[in-house]
Amino acid sequence: MTLKPEMQAYVDAMAASGLPAQWEAPVSVLRANTEGRPALSGTPENIFNVEHRFIPGPTADLPVRIYRPHNKSALPALVFFHGGGWVLSNLGVYEQALRSLANRGQFIVIAVNYQKAPEHPFPIPFDDCYATVEWVVKNAEKLGIEPSMIGVAGDSAGGNLAAGVAIKARDCNLDLAFQTLIYPCIEPAMKGESAKVNGTGFGLTTRGMKWFWEQYLQRAHDAKNPYAVPSAAKTLTGVAPAIVITAEFDPLLDDGYGYADMLKGDGVTTVYREYEGQIHGFFSLAAVTDDAIALQNFLADEINALLDR
Repeated sequence: MTLKPEMQAYVDAMAASGLPAQWEAPVSVLRANTEGRPALSGTPENIFNVEHRFIPGPTADLPVRIYRPHNKSALPALVFFHGGGWVLSNLGVYEQALRSLANRGQFIVIAVNYQKAPEHPFPIPFDDCYATVEWVVKNAEKLGIEPSMIGVAGDSAGGNLAAGVAIKARDCNLDLAFQTLIYPCIEPAMKGESAKVNGTGFGLTTRGMKWFWEQYLQRAHDAKNPYAVPSAAKTLTGVAPAIVITAEFDPLLDDGYGYADMLKGDGVTTVYREYEGQIHGFFSLAAVTDDAIALQNFLADEINALLDR
């Protein structure tokens, strides 16, 4: 399939913008250049309540947003980790997507703005995310959450973090109900076929993704740590049931596809879906493509299916 027309227009506009690539500008400039991204995410729908608060993290207090579809208790919960290469982005980019997930799924969504590389490389962002899950579990009753129905989700770098958190939760006997990995970053080597054929011209580039990995993993031995590189896990047996999403024209297509195969091979219940004609990042581009809403609805339905709701 070819790139969807609205996505071709989007990547053409990105190319024409003249913005520097990741390796061409200071991080402060890269972050400033993404400040307009929420306008592309679509109009946030009404929801019962959104609470902004701080929770204690291992090295800093962490900003979280709690999306509640209604005031009933004993609801499932999704703990969300946003993308941006562990370096960029913020929760504002995901306001539409997270409200949509909470409303469609009728579950609580807790999103954390973890600390970013390169100032805070691995394990700090990972530790922030795992600590957020622990906080949700500890405070489940106060939050109106059913403790047996807590899962994690994330897109891109957030998908990497969700996969790593799911592995550590298994290792620490913390039972998660699901993990949702949206075009996750799994392998820093980027040697798959998709990294070659989708490496340029589709928004995220293979060189850019390698640059992000370099900011996040600043010590060579971290690449052997499955909490940082999930494909380094000796086994995935016992991790939470998974939903893995990929995009056809994404350098990370093989990351997600390969990891889904690893999960299935180790006996993990896994739902896999590739979105044809799509690029990396479309989950939070509801103002650009209808596939964003379609994916949000699909995820809400599949999570509820895993929860047997």
